[in-house]
Amino acid sequence: MAYRKTAAEVRRLEAARERLVECATQVVAEVGWAQASVTAVADAAGIAAGSVYQHFPSKAALAVEVFRRAASREVDVLAEVLRSTDGSPVQRLARGVQVFARRALENRGLAHALLAAPAEPSVGAERLDFRRRYHALFAEVVREGIDAGLLPRQDGQVTAAALTGAVGEVLVDPLGAGRTPAPDPEDLLAELTALALRCAGARPESPP
Repeated sequence: MAYRKTAAEVRRLEAARERLVECATQVVAEVGWAQASVTAVADAAGIAAGSVYQHFPSKAALAVEVFRRAASREVDVLAEVLRSTDGSPVQRLARGVQVFARRALENRGLAHALLAAPAEPSVGAERLDFRRRYHALFAEVVREGIDAGLLPRQDGQVTAAALTGAVGEVLVDPLGAGRTPAPDPEDLLAELTALALRCAGARPESPP
């Protein structure tokens, strides 16, 4: 008869895996993908490097899990703002850009890792997938703005792609290490929000 893990063993393994992902996320936020070796993650988790492979077959698999979880949280937060019933589509677009950028600036290391830090191809593929998710969310709120007469007629998909790219590109340099002088966060947020509204064609009198 094949051995079956007990419920207690399954819970212990799941807890160990969760801790490993949490520690790996912290390491990536501190040193980036390239320096987040299996040994570095194992040291942060207080386990032997070989124990990492009990939960993940490779460093790449662990990196993908870290990326998916961290990026999913950001997508969920943005979706909650853009799809809320609080405010017009233009107001929600502005608020969504502000919330996304503020969260990035408050956790610069992890945000830089998610947006731009050099990474393995498997993480790069995840980046592309999550860009499509951001793109879809922006396209949705732009279409709402068009239907409400608050935004000019346009190809919402093109605008959404431009917004996704612009927000990420504007944030890359401020999030990077060694930026001198560092931009004032509130000034950056104001400029980025204004850029997003111009990109979508919002009228100047539309409140952000």
